[in-house]
Amino acid sequence: MKTIRIGLAPLRQPDSVFHGVEKIDGVLAACAVEQVAIVCFPEAYLPGLRGASFALPAVDQPAMEEALQRLRVSCRAHGVAAIVGLEWVSELGLENRAVVISAAGRALGHQTKNQITPGGESRNYVPDGKRRVFRTAGVVFGITICHEGWRYPETVRWPAVRGARIVFQPQVTGSDKPGKTLTTWGESFYEKAMQGRAGENGIYFASVNQAMRYQNSATSLIDPQGNLMAHVPYGKEDLLIADLDVSKATRFYARRYRPEWYPQ
Repeated sequence: MKTIRIGLAPLRQPDSVFHGVEKIDGVLAACAVEQVAIVCFPEAYLPGLRGASFALPAVDQPAMEEALQRLRVSCRAHGVAAIVGLEWVSELGLENRAVVISAAGRALGHQTKNQITPGGESRNYVPDGKRRVFRTAGVVFGITICHEGWRYPETVRWPAVRGARIVFQPQVTGSDKPGKTLTTWGESFYEKAMQGRAGENGIYFASVNQAMRYQNSATSLIDPQGNLMAHVPYGKEDLLIADLDVSKATRFYARRYRPEWYPQ
């Protein structure tokens, strides 16, 4: 496949897990109308990111399991694949996962946040130590979750080396509490980092932040040369849709990577 239509959905914090499921279903319906192949939602959207500025319910694994089943039904009903951030209790502990659901409603797997932000997040979540690549609509893609993509470029290089033409970044960077108001795209460290991750690998980098009053970065799409293609205004709940020519994601620099030159 040469072209894939993707969506990035910056949404506001839901009132509950199942309110969040309803909001996601509404986005999937809109994506179906626009013939979007895959849409990505913010980090840990269900129930919200622990250690951030949100008031959240206690950990509720049965609610997560029911939410995932509802989302699978929704993806199948609308014929749209999705990357949904949710928390999940595993044998290791509470994980911050980005779950991939196919357009047929199959759970294709998940990427866990492994480089966890120090502080509140690291007191809540555990890593699983694994990285994965995924395929939908004929396109290979990877996932890096928030802090990983900002501070650990290896988490983007890894899927790019293994064939990913797109790396999605579900994130929560900012707050609804008083903070700095950004006005111009590209002034923040985080937006510069997005450009670096795309350009240094020769891939598309698709980053989706939660809609908040004081965002530290915008929901943004970067092309394989490291140029901004589109972004959502800070604080706005929206749906960014774009057609990506995956033949332009040559992975030129990722393919030249020689890990054997950097012994441990």
